Amino acid sequence: MGRILIGGTAALLICIFLSPKFIAFLRAREFGQQIREDGPEGHHVKAGTPTMGGVLIFLAVSVPFLILSDYEWRSIGVFGVAIACALLGFADDYIKLVRRRSLGLRARTKLVVTIAISLALWYVAEQKAHLAPTLRLRFVDYQIDLGIFYPVLIYFVVAGTTSAVNLTDGLDGLAAGCAAIVLLAYIGITFITGADLDMAMLAGCLVGACVGFLWFNAFPATIFMGDTGSLGLGGAIAGLAVMTKTEVLLILLGGIFVIEALSVVIQVISFQTMRKRVFLMAPIHHHFELKAWSETKIILRFWIVAAICCAIGFTIYRQSRGG
Repeated sequence: MGRILIGGTAALLICIFLSPKFIAFLRAREFGQQIREDGPEGHHVKAGTPTMGGVLIFLAVSVPFLILSDYEWRSIGVFGVAIACALLGFADDYIKLVRRRSLGLRARTKLVVTIAISLALWYVAEQKAHLAPTLRLRFVDYQIDLGIFYPVLIYFVVAGTTSAVNLTDGLDGLAAGCAAIVLLAYIGITFITGADLDMAMLAGCLVGACVGFLWFNAFPATIFMGDTGSLGLGGAIAGLAVMTKTEVLLILLGGIFVIEALSVVIQVISFQTMRKRVFLMAPIHHHFELKAWSETKIILRFWIVAAICCAIGFTIYRQSRGG
């Protein structure tokens, strides 16, 4: 337990103390957020806010983790996926900043890199951590042997989670707060097993970094995490899900991310098939913005929903292990 607290506290303090200088560094180089023209009108005032704060998040995570870790394969796999996804996001952010537009890497490039990351996670999970290629249905306490399709499952978990967290990153502090709540649940999940304390320490570092980042990212934000942060945090959550065999339970644990992603899917399908929009704008947090909800109100209520989902998911996980 001590390592978890030390790692989380260290990550939090690193984020808090380095953020002012990092924000000043980004401002001096005019590394500001590009706002989509079709986004909510109120967001245009946020144009130019320093972005790529994910660099700071993962610096804060890496220092205590690399010092305190026992370097077990499960935690190394999660850390590796998180860093690889963060680097993918960094490349995307950098291209956006250089070209001064809201589009970054090509979709094909992201797809290829995500497949490579997923295959690397599969190799570590099955060959190094010796996890069985099964899908655990904790709701009914049943396992499905996936065999050669196990890498496909891992790809969908990684791609789905990173995309969902990225879509959620549309309001000040929304993605960071929701990610911290989900990662806090994973501290509990990895801690109660007794054999995953290194992963619990990594999850603690991630929570600490998210909370420290929220000090500056909460409304009104003075820095955004960018794709560096959202893809990196999504990769970390996906890695934890794979290594704890909670791929299906992640649908509930990350319920707020699922809701955000589903709102986009529903909006696209509805418009393509019936030329009608279900929501005023997707993802769904923009729908509530256009319904005249304040940004703070949306964020707090989404955090509450995320906490409820995690509480239910953690309870199911604990019950599936026999209490």
